[in-house]
Amino acid sequence: MAEWSEFAGAMLVFIGSHALTARPAWKSALVARLGHAGFGLLYSALSIGLLAWVIVAAGRAPFVPLWPPGRWQVWLALGLMLAASLLGAGALGGVNPLSFGSRGAPFDPEHPGIAGIHRHPLLLALALWALAHLIANGDLAHVLLFGPMGVFALLGMAAIDRRKRRTLPDWHRLARNTSLIPLAPLLTGRWRPGRFALPEAVAGVLVWALLLWLHPMVIGPDPLAGL
Repeated sequence: MAEWSEFAGAMLVFIGSHALTARPAWKSALVARLGHAGFGLLYSALSIGLLAWVIVAAGRAPFVPLWPPGRWQVWLALGLMLAASLLGAGALGGVNPLSFGSRGAPFDPEHPGIAGIHRHPLLLALALWALAHLIANGDLAHVLLFGPMGVFALLGMAAIDRRKRRTLPDWHRLARNTSLIPLAPLLTGRWRPGRFALPEAVAGVLVWALLLWLHPMVIGPDPLAGL
């Protein structure tokens, strides 16, 4: 059991840090002391640092295989990561007052852009990232790591919807051509894509390629080794 202690401790600290900073009283006190920009920088640095620790700790945990590795897992993980990179780039470069990670205005509910693909594209990207790494690894420690992260991202969508309904008086008007089901507005005809967001798409592909290149140097395993 001691062999799992670092991983268990890293997960508890990672989850606890996000739970505490999500509490309104704690967040308000930190924002009042640090300012919105200072809080954002501190939260981002803390999240990245703790995420790096928990990933390293998962690699050090005892290896308990749950399913054998296969080439299909590599291809599926690569496809999911490409989709996650495109969603992340679209969210950061787009306009979406219904979630986080995007500019809030100007937003046209008749042409919702990235929000027409999914109301919470950055959280969907996080869920796809978690699913890709869960599939690609297939051992107990990484399932315990990426499984909760994916669930956390999915639960966060509903939590943000509840908060935005309270804070945005015209939430229903703004959200009418968006959905929690990916591509649902497109498939039902409630939304049609307008101008193709070429800069965001190029940025997403470049980020995907950069992550593949850096992965062996920063994380360790080469994502392309199983091909």
